[in-house]
Amino acid sequence: MHCVRQVTDNLWWVGANDHRTHLFENIHPIPRGVSYNAYLLKDKQNVLFDTVDWSACRQMLENIEYLLDGAKLDALVVNHLEPDHAASLQEVLLRYPDCRIYCTEKGFMLMHQFGFHTDGHETIEVKEGDTACFGDHTVAFVQAQMVHWPEAMVTFDTTNGVLFSADAFGSFIALDGKLFKDEVNYDRDWIDESRRYLTNIVGKYGPHIQKLLKKAAPLLPQIKYICPLHGLVWRSDFDYLLDKYQHWSTYEPEEKAVMICYASMYGNTEAAAQALAAKLAELGVTNTVVYDVSNTHVSYLISETFRVSHIVLASVTYNLGIYPVMHNYLMDMKALNLQKRTFAIIENGSWACKSGDLMQDFLNNELKDMTILNERLSLASAMKEEQEDDLTSLAEAIRDSLNEVS
Repeated sequence: MHCVRQVTDNLWWVGANDHRTHLFENIHPIPRGVSYNAYLLKDKQNVLFDTVDWSACRQMLENIEYLLDGAKLDALVVNHLEPDHAASLQEVLLRYPDCRIYCTEKGFMLMHQFGFHTDGHETIEVKEGDTACFGDHTVAFVQAQMVHWPEAMVTFDTTNGVLFSADAFGSFIALDGKLFKDEVNYDRDWIDESRRYLTNIVGKYGPHIQKLLKKAAPLLPQIKYICPLHGLVWRSDFDYLLDKYQHWSTYEPEEKAVMICYASMYGNTEAAAQALAAKLAELGVTNTVVYDVSNTHVSYLISETFRVSHIVLASVTYNLGIYPVMHNYLMDMKALNLQKRTFAIIENGSWACKSGDLMQDFLNNELKDMTILNERLSLASAMKEEQEDDLTSLAEAIRDSLNEVS
């Protein structure tokens, strides 16, 4: 049974939704699912833009067959070769033997590395600025290297203003019948998962996203639809979307906010973290979130870290080092190139309190452009009543630092 949505004249979404996969890329939880988006253009020549994950192949093929209604598929444009989009490529080629393929040079290299066979199909290697005409519709190809693979490109339909944006502007969450951003309450239901997708999947490549945004800038007056490979299609509010991507790709915080992350073995470091959150609220700082790094998947921590301006790291000392899950969180910050944040530190140790110095060394030497507040709360097993003034000093330092943020 087909399940399609029309995007605009002659263009349909022919993808599928996935609620069965628990871990995206076998690492990131997707409790609300994910969509795999492919798009079919019906013109004098019929063109498929990308395919879907293998698990969704049958649904996509049924969608294409329904729309073509016996006609042939003339062309396949492959913007991105990652298997969640390209795994079904071979099945498409088997069913449509006259289909020609448009892709970048590195795309064709990856195609063969993954074992796809293009024998008998015309292959057209496209470069920056190349165009193709399919009848009434002419598309232009734009290189998008490292957003987030080296072969990636985006395709712009100059006729109807559709930007096929590959992994840019995507999101977790299955569509479940909706297609357009204006069909959902985006700020309530989608923004956090859009941020989590971008920061964890493409966060490391902020400079490359910036290059793509600059390339796309001259096209902005012509863009009427943004069609990503995951998530919602945009047909309005482009300024909102671009503002978010500007923050995320330049590592500028979205909000003046505080994130308290604690790693606690027996609850004492947790108690200090909660006491700090309460003290901040008393001082008028209420845009605050608290996370236990032991039971919060690091992808959520990273997403929030990209959102907020200030992070408090509260960790016990473990084997004379940083508590392992806290260290893993720090390593993910490094891997994803996080920058431009302000940190405060709470350390705990029953006989050798080392975690604070080690976290500060990591922030100073492994990350870029970080500010660390001088005030530090040091615990010997548990916070004592006589440390109330130290707690207040730390909270006041965080408040004052927040007030300095423009």
